[in-house]
Amino acid sequence: MTVSGSMSSGYCSLEEDIEDYFFTARENLSRKSAKLQVQNVPKEEKKPSTQELKQKIESFNMMVQNGLIMKMADDGTYTGFIKVHLKLQRPVTITDTSQAPSIYTISQVSPKKPTEKQTPFYLPVDAVKQLHISSVTTASEVIRGLLLKFQVVDDPLKFALFKQLQRDGQVLFQKLSLTEHPLYLRLLAGPETDVLSFVLKENDTGEVQWEAFTVPELQNFLLILEKEEREKVLQVQKKYASFREQLQEALTDTTRKPV
Repeated sequence: MTVSGSMSSGYCSLEEDIEDYFFTARENLSRKSAKLQVQNVPKEEKKPSTQELKQKIESFNMMVQNGLIMKMADDGTYTGFIKVHLKLQRPVTITDTSQAPSIYTISQVSPKKPTEKQTPFYLPVDAVKQLHISSVTTASEVIRGLLLKFQVVDDPLKFALFKQLQRDGQVLFQKLSLTEHPLYLRLLAGPETDVLSFVLKENDTGEVQWEAFTVPELQNFLLILEKEEREKVLQVQKKYASFREQLQEALTDTTRKPV
């Protein structure tokens, strides 16, 4: 992952990181065209038998065009790939470090753990992370893993994993429960991301619950708002200065014309 830009300003550009990110069962992670937000989340249907899963995986792999197939283990679990699109509207807080932590340290990392230096910035909209996960990996684990990968120290409960569907020309977002298994949903939908894709968004339940943020996070938001306010004021001042100049030129031209 490469981070560039002025970190002190609260803004940053982030190159799309497409390296694989692997989760296994052993890694126990403490787990708006028209757009409709679907609030009622149905439970996952009953899982098929091992033989049925094997047949589904074989059918899935036959449709794969990029070689990212699913593989089944002897214990009936299987691994495969999903892509998660980041659609975050608010800034996040990251640790200012030169090396990302290892996946194997996720279970030991606490989102509330203090760091030497933390920096607020906006993740680029529609950044994509390709993940290699297991059939037992939950949505909660995917969220925590993504945050750790991007060195985001915000509480994972501030975010939610959504599945994005297209139906009757509309784009539908449906929030996954924390215990749902994204790879199983990928298997059922097939490999085409036009049919199903995954999106990380803020876990909005209505108005922003500011009390859920820490004092440093709220202070960072104020700094960002102040910077945006100064930029907006400057834009308005330049706009009206330009209008004023044009009116003065027109007035001068009019007064110079013979009567």
